[in-house]
Amino acid sequence: MGDLESRLSRVRERIAQAAARAGRDPQAITLVAVTKTVPAGGVVAAYALGLRHFGENRVEEAEAKIPQVSQAIGRGQITWHMIGHIQSRKARAVVAYFDWVHSVDSVKLARRLSRFAEEAGRTLPILLEVNISGEPSKYGFAMGGWPEDQAQAEAFFSAVGEIMALPALRLEGLMTMAPLVPQAELARPTFRRLRELRDALAERFPAIHWRHLSMGMTDDFEVAIEEGATLVRIGRAIFGERPPE
Repeated sequence: MGDLESRLSRVRERIAQAAARAGRDPQAITLVAVTKTVPAGGVVAAYALGLRHFGENRVEEAEAKIPQVSQAIGRGQITWHMIGHIQSRKARAVVAYFDWVHSVDSVKLARRLSRFAEEAGRTLPILLEVNISGEPSKYGFAMGGWPEDQAQAEAFFSAVGEIMALPALRLEGLMTMAPLVPQAELARPTFRRLRELRDALAERFPAIHWRHLSMGMTDDFEVAIEEGATLVRIGRAIFGERPPE
């Protein structure tokens, strides 16, 4: 607990400092603790230190872990965020286990999530995952040419219009993953371009609040906060190095 507490305290301190540099309220930034490979006991320990938002990358791991955590502390005490790639066949499980989805990367997936959420009698808050860096290894709506490639932008805006019309989803903003870079500062253009895309969407689709930008992880979250992140997804800086897969 001691190491976990000190690491978490340091992360919170760094979030506050980054917010101060940007003239932002640190309370406007939600820390999502990424619990990939962290056992249920680790989540419970983090909960005891005040964390309430947790992110999982894999549906299969979450299906086993979330019920264990709920049994220990009660369902509804934690907000679970799905932050990893979702196969369409896993959409029903995502609706069953998660409160938020950051990684909606196609109209097809959005339709399935909406269908299952409607069946469950709930509205699912979602973010659209955008591949703003253009890396072929990354998931997300292709926007590597933004803002110069107008055809690419119009294709994305068309998809956004379709997703907005789905009955059981609540579109809240955008998510991206920056490239792995040797210095965090090199990720800044990716975060800035996502913010600029959010601003363009807010102008194009004013009915949506577009309040969230999910961007920034252990190696670059301070730069992301300076560029407007409202959700930062941090695992290693809180829980330590993951075991090799």
